[in-house]
Amino acid sequence: MAKIGEFIYPWGNGHYSRMMRLNDALSEHMPDAEIHYSSKGEIYERLRGMYSERAHQIMMPTPIDGRAGPDLPRCLLNLCLPVGGNPPLVRQIASYLREERRLYDTERFDLVISDGDMGANILARNRNIPSLFITNQFRPKLWASRFYFYPGLEFISRQIAKATKILVADSPPPYTLCELNLNLSSEAAKKVTYVGHFTAPKHIVRTEMTTLERLLEGADFGYWMRTGNKSTNEYTGYRYDRVFADDTMIGERRIISHARKDNSIDSVLGRDKKRYGIQEAYEKGVDWLQIDVGFLSEQEKDAVLDECSYAVINGSHTVMGEILGGKKKPIIGIPVYDEHTNNLRWAENRGLGVLARSTGQVVSAIRRIRNDAEYFRENLDEFGRNFLGEGASNAARMAAQTLEDKR
Repeated sequence: MAKIGEFIYPWGNGHYSRMMRLNDALSEHMPDAEIHYSSKGEIYERLRGMYSERAHQIMMPTPIDGRAGPDLPRCLLNLCLPVGGNPPLVRQIASYLREERRLYDTERFDLVISDGDMGANILARNRNIPSLFITNQFRPKLWASRFYFYPGLEFISRQIAKATKILVADSPPPYTLCELNLNLSSEAAKKVTYVGHFTAPKHIVRTEMTTLERLLEGADFGYWMRTGNKSTNEYTGYRYDRVFADDTMIGERRIISHARKDNSIDSVLGRDKKRYGIQEAYEKGVDWLQIDVGFLSEQEKDAVLDECSYAVINGSHTVMGEILGGKKKPIIGIPVYDEHTNNLRWAENRGLGVLARSTGQVVSAIRRIRNDAEYFRENLDEFGRNFLGEGASNAARMAAQTLEDKR
């Protein structure tokens, strides 16, 4: 029986969602494989709930949360000093590599698959274990004001290049959405395979239409997504609220998904400025302006994307792939990180959506998408025809082939 070690970087949800979709595909290609999962924090807790003793807590170093992503001053201070309950970064890295090393030596993996965890590549190479590194960035292009990050990016890219194979979770050029986040070195380019986006399952097991879905029937609305780790999610919500406060947004219907499993968030804001429960709003036939949902089921998310006129996002790669390629819906992107800006700029240059940094630009973007609907539809149709969305299946196939080659 093959033993596989999966290492999931815990910053944000993209790494986790990709690996869970990969797991579904691995069960088809390698049903007898014994898979072990490693991460920390909330991601580890989810894994432990699903996989019990095969889930391992590895304290992978992650940035310290700030109001809008990593808190740079505190992160720099944390290099040598304890900050916010985090020991000095130098000690974190030593401890993290020691924990991973112990896990490698105990479990003796036949194959290592990592999504974002570079240390796994180093340990696998030192032990002659084949490793697959799943990513959508290598050396992202940075804003001019962020030039001081380049030494760190160079270090990270060298660690990524130590993997046996690099699987880019995107379509092959010239339809590579994350192109501006790659900038591959010659060494890494030789190891790269564009496996495709890790999109959600096409065949959703449908149940009876939910009350939320019934509320959306026949409505013209935008889908506003809050995603990412805590700081990214909250900062995105803060920026959305500023847009909603603009006078021109008075009649613009929207549904906001908060990416939090908290039923208390679920509510409907009517045009009468009163708040209702979702069931209550449906029964009373409320003329709604805004629907807030803590967490959408796969069925509800699919219905929202089918019915919405556009989607507002922060530029997360996984989300962009699903919306642009899977649903062919135009996007409005309000970036938080440089990697978001790169993804959104690429999409804007190809007429798939609009990059917006301010409230005024978001409002203008909505107007443009409505007025130039045919222009965006034509570009999205072309992108959709060339969209590769079988990333999980292709990656699982490569994993199976890698193990076969090892034998």
